[in-house]
Amino acid sequence: MNLIVDAGNTRPKLAVFDKDRILIKEHASYDSLKNEIETILSAHPTIGQGIVSSVTQLEDSLIDWLNAKIPISVLTHESKLNFTNLYDTPSTLGVDRIALISAAAKYFQYQNVLVIDAGTCVTYDFKDNQNQYIGGAISPGLQIRYKSLNDYTANLPKLAPEKLNSFIGTSTETSIHSGVMNGLVQEIDGVINQYSQRYKHLTVILTGGDAKIFAEYLKNSIFADSNFLLKGLNTILECNKNQ
Repeated sequence: MNLIVDAGNTRPKLAVFDKDRILIKEHASYDSLKNEIETILSAHPTIGQGIVSSVTQLEDSLIDWLNAKIPISVLTHESKLNFTNLYDTPSTLGVDRIALISAAAKYFQYQNVLVIDAGTCVTYDFKDNQNQYIGGAISPGLQIRYKSLNDYTANLPKLAPEKLNSFIGTSTETSIHSGVMNGLVQEIDGVINQYSQRYKHLTVILTGGDAKIFAEYLKNSIFADSNFLLKGLNTILECNKNQ
């Protein structure tokens, strides 16, 4: 079995895979991460290897501690991958984006795939039907947009996301919700349309913490998979286990 540690911008996620099947998925905090890992390892002594993906800076001592318990791969742009990376600056490509494309390359091997990760940022990543990663885009996420309206104006309140009943705002609050929610929905649909016009038979995967919020609003057909990044990390771990 495999241990997956995904240290994201907001909070870390932990998962245990038995081959391609997820047995456990948990959210942790950075303060409790070591204890959470210890609990999982104790409960599942047959875990034989693990992978750490971090878009933040995990302490080396934690990785050393974990590596003393099970063999650990730390995902970087130099890790062995199951796709061809054509990004102009591969050393700057985020490990989260690498993992998402790895999942696309495994589960949609001969398809044109656009992966949209709606989290702290909204990332768009495209691989073609030859399993070549071409590139994508990075955009401010939902929370960043709400926060920036409050941070950079004198009078606009900081709101939490809520269901959008109309694209026409009739108060300051509903106007903000329309601008943020509807604006991001239109952005995502627009990006999907751009890729669809250039690449036929496009498969679109929507994942990330805010994926559920947007899934019902998008006009384009999508596959929603909240575990897509974890699946990609597990795939990369399997690719690198004999390295």
